[in-house]
Amino acid sequence: MTEILPPRYRQPERVARGGMGEIYRAEDGVLGRIVAVKVLAERFADDETIRRRFTHEALAAARLSNAPNTVTIFDVGEHDDRPYIVMEYLPGGSLADRLVAESAQPPGRVLAWLGQTAAALDAAHAAGIVHRDVKPANLLLDDHGDVRVADFGIASAVGLDSFTAAGTVLGTAGYLAPEQARGEQATPASDRYALAVVAFELLTGTRPFAMDSPTAEAAAHVHGPIPNASERRAELPVEVDAVLAQGLAKEPRQRFAASADLVHALRDALDAAAGHTTVGAVRAVQRQRTRSRTPFLVAAVAALALGGVALASVLGGEDPVENTVDSGSRTVQTTVTQAGTTVVETVTTAPEPEPEPEPEPEPEPEPEPEPEPEPEPEPEPEPTTEPPPAPPVGDASALNDQGFTRMRAGDYDGALPLLEQAVAGLSGSGSTTEAYASYNLAFTRFALGNCDGVLDLLDRSEAVQGERKEITRLRREAERSCGGDG
Repeated sequence: MTEILPPRYRQPERVARGGMGEIYRAEDGVLGRIVAVKVLAERFADDETIRRRFTHEALAAARLSNAPNTVTIFDVGEHDDRPYIVMEYLPGGSLADRLVAESAQPPGRVLAWLGQTAAALDAAHAAGIVHRDVKPANLLLDDHGDVRVADFGIASAVGLDSFTAAGTVLGTAGYLAPEQARGEQATPASDRYALAVVAFELLTGTRPFAMDSPTAEAAAHVHGPIPNASERRAELPVEVDAVLAQGLAKEPRQRFAASADLVHALRDALDAAAGHTTVGAVRAVQRQRTRSRTPFLVAAVAALALGGVALASVLGGEDPVENTVDSGSRTVQTTVTQAGTTVVETVTTAPEPEPEPEPEPEPEPEPEPEPEPEPEPEPEPEPTTEPPPAPPVGDASALNDQGFTRMRAGDYDGALPLLEQAVAGLSGSGSTTEAYASYNLAFTRFALGNCDGVLDLLDRSEAVQGERKEITRLRREAERSCGGDG
């Protein structure tokens, strides 16, 4: 059997897998160090667009290898016609692991981690690189307990060609900025929004817009009111609410101008509430290295996970891919120097876990004029006449939002015409919203006992979104109930 890695990388052990590839722990036989190797999934080996993007965006990540608090890229290449990336292996776990084990964290510790993450993100943004998938699972801990930002592999880079495949959704629903959820291009402000989500979660133990489905959560980022962290965790002062509200602003221009600004504002808010007590400063880990070679609800409502197609998206979706971390004192040929002062935690010990909050209700949008009549209590029949002209994409996105809201409320008759217009307007756009609208329309039709086009809609949603268990589940139900009529 063909070896998955080049002979140089010995005793490979798969430690994670995702929709687009796999991650292996291996020993570098030349330098004698433990490394993490990401390999593009075999089924994408013949997709030239994905291959080129994989390689170019890996090179973008390599540009940051000497930046503070980032995971180092050691090598980029191909083996057996499959691209791979070699990076330092960090066995210390991720902030996602800490949240699972301990829930909310002490504010002093949170500020330290956020400050280190901010240093990495601001350095990336200064280099023209946007991460696009900032989340606790991609914030890894080294042997000193300092954060290293991983998975710049799905980043977009200025100065390198971007080979994002049509319809690719990059990012994770729980941390997706509103503009990303709408299918728009990510910017540094999108990363800063995600950092604010991480800050909220580390301080409270819950994401600000946590919902039962990725689709509902993505929609809440776009439309939902920003919750108060102090209401989720009583120990937090109300002063932090305004800071997080700015970090989570729907409009990118209203957010902080730099990641470090968010951290400074949070520290000031905590200091003001504590009076004379100072929550410690944050240190950034600056490393000097030798040169290396160069990202629903079938039970009750629709859900689509936002999956990415890049290597770092291997770490997205539902498969944890965060076990890539430091080789510590091994022969990494890396020198760690400490700058600044040591973090001093002066706040409370880890609190008892907060009860799971009730999901924030989505506001009912104002109804817009529709070319079709308002739905009657009786189900509307399938249209038999020529459909009206497809609305512009922006209007179609709004129609999908309206249809989704009615669908969530169980008003499938009211949702149907809205979603049909949305799909017509979004067809072929390859956007996140097209994936949502296609699934939502399939779900709504099936709920009304109408099998027409359900399987085709699911196929389109999956083509944009990637394989998701929610789509598979609904397809299975439709095939069972509709036979070949879907």
